[in-house]
Amino acid sequence: QVQLVESGGGLVQPGGSLRLSCAASGFTFSRSYMRWYRQAPGKERELVATISNTGSYTTYADSVKGRFTISRDNALNTEYLQMNSLKPEDTAVYYCYAALVGSWGQGTQVTVSS
Repeated sequence: QVQLVESGGGLVQPGGSLRLSCAASGFTFSRSYMRWYRQAPGKERELVATISNTGSYTTYADSVKGRFTISRDNALNTEYLQMNSLKPEDTAVYYCYAALVGSWGQGTQVTVSS
């Protein structure tokens, strides 16, 4: 069955960095656009970044542009989100999403606080 497993979240100080990973299985990863979403307490889930199936096309929410980088390794069936210059407002649960199969991961908590 389809599985998406996020990892790499944690507590980081403002200005710090984290790298999230999403390991995929149960579908043809190299055919799927992949996305990262996040949901902060009391807020709606929002799209953070998208990457095409080949990795040649990426888009970002304005709030993270220039700080976050989405990437993927189709040989490893894994997508990544490199997050730099983190701000307290980046605190949220981060989810990966596979567009081909419409599936979500379980989420990983990112907390930015001093």
